[in-house]
Amino acid sequence: RHSIRINAMPHVVAPRLYCLTTSRVPGRRSRGSSFENKRRSMGAWRREAASVAEWIETKLDTKVTKETFAGSSDWASNYRYDTEAKKSVFVKVALGRDTTMFTGEQQGLDAMKHAAGEALTIPAVYGVEEIANRPGRSGSFIAMECLQLSRGGSQAELGRALALMHSAEPLHEEAKQGKFGFPVDNTIGGTPQPNPWTDDWIEFYKEHRLRHQARLAGNAELTKGVEKLCDKLESYFEGVQRPIKPATLHGDLWSGNISGVDGKPCIFDPASYYGHSEAEFGMSWCAGFGDAFYQAYFDVLPREEGFEKRAQIYKLYHYLNHYNLFGSSYYSSAASILSSLGCL
Repeated sequence: RHSIRINAMPHVVAPRLYCLTTSRVPGRRSRGSSFENKRRSMGAWRREAASVAEWIETKLDTKVTKETFAGSSDWASNYRYDTEAKKSVFVKVALGRDTTMFTGEQQGLDAMKHAAGEALTIPAVYGVEEIANRPGRSGSFIAMECLQLSRGGSQAELGRALALMHSAEPLHEEAKQGKFGFPVDNTIGGTPQPNPWTDDWIEFYKEHRLRHQARLAGNAELTKGVEKLCDKLESYFEGVQRPIKPATLHGDLWSGNISGVDGKPCIFDPASYYGHSEAEFGMSWCAGFGDAFYQAYFDVLPREEGFEKRAQIYKLYHYLNHYNLFGSSYYSSAASILSSLGCL
């Protein structure tokens, strides 16, 4: 893959932006997050932006007129580039990371765009590239359409649009054939998320979601609870119509990854894979979905027996991930679900 070397550029003062950004769950803080990290991120962007601008000019055949720092998460820094063609480009840069994270994001956005059709606005991706900051230190970036985010219609519109995406034919041939997984491994937040193609959904969820997070956690009690749950996981799917069909999932659908463009619902920043449609609600504790959302969703994809218990199992994956990302404050949430299911 072509490697771009980062040059220096002058400081630019960032105005308030209404472009797509990477957000965090309110109140959560990563291990090692600090003001010093943010200070280094602000300094690094002056070196990054000039070479990224050159890439944009070549890729889109237009002149960049302005580069603006647009905030950061714990694993990426965000920028907006305006052009003479009146097209703005949103760029996320991750120093010290290869292209794995952003390749997963690109393929997730492409898969969702295919399945959603006109029901949802999903940003188009221009490319993913490696960068070189200085000898021995590299990184990567993703460049995509910069969306002017605003209010995005009603909860009912979002629920219906999401159900249409879940019920659409998948982009990838393996998923069309009934397999679960994704063409590439990706990340959920900053955590690696394995997605090997698997014939059976329950086996996929056991091994590549629950046990994967339990291994990362390294907590004996949580591991014991997860193993007890895996032993009886099949029983929670007795009310689900078989075969379970792979749905195109966003994978990390919380309020920070939902907005609107021109009155239409918009979703972004995915951790996509093909899975059971109900797994999409694993982040519902931080999404604000109301009755109108669920009613519209279930009008398209009817609710199946045992949904409430499975909803807890799907939340467990994300609580375990938050425990791994942000520390012990999420232990009680994961343990409470395991206890309620008779596994602790």
